[in-house]
Amino acid sequence: MVFEKLFGKGLKEMSEEEFIELDTSELNQPKDKVIIRVDKIEDFADSDRIQKQVRDGSVVLVKIKALRSKDVSELKRAIDKLRKTCVAINGDIAGIDEDWVVLTPSFAHVARM
Repeated sequence: MVFEKLFGKGLKEMSEEEFIELDTSELNQPKDKVIIRVDKIEDFADSDRIQKQVRDGSVVLVKIKALRSKDVSELKRAIDKLRKTCVAINGDIAGIDEDWVVLTPSFAHVARM
């Protein structure tokens, strides 16, 4: 009945040329989503993986507790390396508490209070 009111005839009388196929593939893929990754740093070598994630445009929450309890000087080196990466890409880095650090790419900023 609805189609009769809209088109003036029933669906059975409509030809295939009168139908339009809609492409819905773009509707299923979000475009403006920001990826927030949660990672941990247990060794200085883990900083390379975290650097790549930030350079790829992800916001990364990094748990530093394991490395802090193991070797503070290695943690300082890793954080310094990550800080330099954030500066190079115009991103931001901030400590959340004793156990967490957040790194952001250039489109995000950490509001400090």
